[in-house]
Amino acid sequence: MSTETAPQADTVSLDGRVFCGVENSATGEVGQSTTFTYHQDHEVVWAEYSGGAVVRGYLVGTRNADKLNFRYVHLGANKETSTGVCESVIEVLEDGRVRFHES
Repeated sequence: MSTETAPQADTVSLDGRVFCGVENSATGEVGQSTTFTYHQDHEVVWAEYSGGAVVRGYLVGTRNADKLNFRYVHLGANKETSTGVCESVIEVLEDGRVRFHES
């Protein structure tokens, strides 16, 4: 019997974690083949991402407990740039995986 407890959403480290897109808006370029590699230094969070319709992308922002606020920029396969802002809520699943709920 393990005495370890699963990490909580407000404390789980994002550093070195790799995420993939699950779904996006109809006009979005991020998809299931887009992968994000996250880094974290205390409240500062950043990531590189690419795959699918995204040639190369970057995001940078801050973390406050289980909330992320960041700006992103990427170059699409169509050679056009996209920029924006995003707010995410971190969720830790029962099996220890981490999921973001983005808006």
